[in-house]
Amino acid sequence: MTIDPVDPQGENVQEELEGLARIVDIDRALEAILMVADEPQSLVSLAAAISKPVAVVRQAIRRLVEDYDGTAATTDGVASVRRGFELREVGGGWRIYVRAEYDHVVVDFVTTQNPSRLSQAALETLAVIAYKQPISRGQVASIRAVNVDSVVRTLLGRGLITEVSTDAETHAILYGTTELVLQQLGLNSLDELPKISPLLADGAEGFDERL
Repeated sequence: MTIDPVDPQGENVQEELEGLARIVDIDRALEAILMVADEPQSLVSLAAAISKPVAVVRQAIRRLVEDYDGTAATTDGVASVRRGFELREVGGGWRIYVRAEYDHVVVDFVTTQNPSRLSQAALETLAVIAYKQPISRGQVASIRAVNVDSVVRTLLGRGLITEVSTDAETHAILYGTTELVLQQLGLNSLDELPKISPLLADGAEGFDERL
């Protein structure tokens, strides 16, 4: 159908089509950025990236969330499909994460096709620090019953832990996890860490405060 440029109704349709195209372009531009972002992006940073007002970006983020969740309204009445990933707000910013029910698929792929570059010792040490922070190197070694000096240096180098304070009595450096750990795990805070007592053979030793 050809739209008559002098027909008022035709002009309205044309304006609606152009408006829809602008919306789609904004949504896809944000989607492209979020697909390559390695850390959560604030609304302000996203708005600056595409040169749009924060309010416009906020609306676009809401549309993308609904689109990925399969709850977006469609003009043809066909329900949108829920994706294997989701757009989640974490640490004051937005980032795309694998949907929880597909974690096992991704874990299997990563461990078989693209093994983690962190050793088992590093992962275990990181877990102790995450649950017991702030904690000294000596306390970590006591819980793991092995020397952890080199592993702690590795975690510091990767930006996964940081020096947070010093023990008032022993003057030992106390370590804690960084925001990067929360981002990689898709958590907003340490309070969302899972309970670990059911996973411990003795039920709780060494982790009494966070069960």
